[in-house]
Amino acid sequence: MQNKLYSFLGLSMKAGKIVSGEVGCESTVKGKKAKLIIVASDASENTKTKFTNSAAFYGVDIIEYGTKAELGYAVGKAERSVIAVTDEGFSAKLIQMYKNGHN
Repeated sequence: MQNKLYSFLGLSMKAGKIVSGEVGCESTVKGKKAKLIIVASDASENTKTKFTNSAAFYGVDIIEYGTKAELGYAVGKAERSVIAVTDEGFSAKLIQMYKNGHN
């Protein structure tokens, strides 16, 4: 899985700027600490809808990217449907990488 975006997610995790899993991400968004939400493309429609609505309500950027397995692997965990980035700098870089072709 040679992908710069996934590598950068791993770096963000090591820096302690990632929250993963639905429950943790939900509380991070509601606590206004999330700067970016990444939802796996194979997450359930319910999960996608819930986080899309939360992102809109709390003014958080959201992107749909990768699979649950890929997102989990990138942050050194089991499958993850949702990842929240809590740092403005890491968030901006990930959004830029996403817009520039995912790598």
